[in-house]
Amino acid sequence: MDMAEVKFKQVGYRYQGADEQGTQAVVDLSATIPSGTTAAIIGHTGSGKSTLMQMVDALILPTSGSIRVGDLTIDSQTAKKDLINVHRRVGYVFQFPEKQLFAPTVIEDVAFGPQNLGKDAEEAKQAANRALTALNFPADRLQHSPLELSGGQMRRVALAGVLAMEPDVLILDEPTAGLDPAGQEELLTLVEKLHQQGVTVLMITHQMDQVARLAQQVLVLNQGSLVFDGRPADLFADPDLLQKNHLQAPQSVRFAHRLKQAGVEVGAPLSLNQLADRLATQLGGADNDE
Repeated sequence: MDMAEVKFKQVGYRYQGADEQGTQAVVDLSATIPSGTTAAIIGHTGSGKSTLMQMVDALILPTSGSIRVGDLTIDSQTAKKDLINVHRRVGYVFQFPEKQLFAPTVIEDVAFGPQNLGKDAEEAKQAANRALTALNFPADRLQHSPLELSGGQMRRVALAGVLAMEPDVLILDEPTAGLDPAGQEELLTLVEKLHQQGVTVLMITHQMDQVARLAQQVLVLNQGSLVFDGRPADLFADPDLLQKNHLQAPQSVRFAHRLKQAGVEVGAPLSLNQLADRLATQLGGADNDE
């Protein structure tokens, strides 16, 4: 098995309730995310996305079934002492992670994670510097308090804190929430870069344009069940499935659909750039006919 493949085998999770039954948040879910894949985990609010991702990082343990992360298995019997091995392999960046910044300086905040995993102070500092450099963080701000930074910079510091632990699998929960357009673009470019470096990225998002741009695989959850596992292009080509799961196609696909109704066929382009290229080809062809 590849080192950073993530494999779900009949995974279920039930929250304990006041009654015996509790609430079934994830139901009998099986899927494989190959190593180095960027996978989008999408679905309506309450569909079980966060519960599923928390199980990948062993923050909670499956009630039934198992999850393999590389050569590690997470199931209802996983011992507390084995959780550190999972946390070494999996990095989890929560929504608004900057709320978790606490150290007096940027460099100390980012070095905290690697030190926690057993690196000495010097090694942890080197890992922190590597992560901050990869995120193009300004070197003259390393001794600043993280709380003095802009929103986009704070997000980068929080992300660097996870990257410094050098995880094989990175979970991002709504990574661009609350960022301005420049901050969003910076973060999406980083996800593309991590993909090129072979990191397995699992991204919870409701931004379909980001799914189209970044993901090679999409898992759609509805009330805890997996209702789609495949390529973004196949998902966005299925309007019924989108509608049933309260999802909207990316801008480019919606625009292409309107063009089709007007008699212009451009397929289902996954980005506005792709749409522009196809339109240019169509219009070029039309000009040549005259």
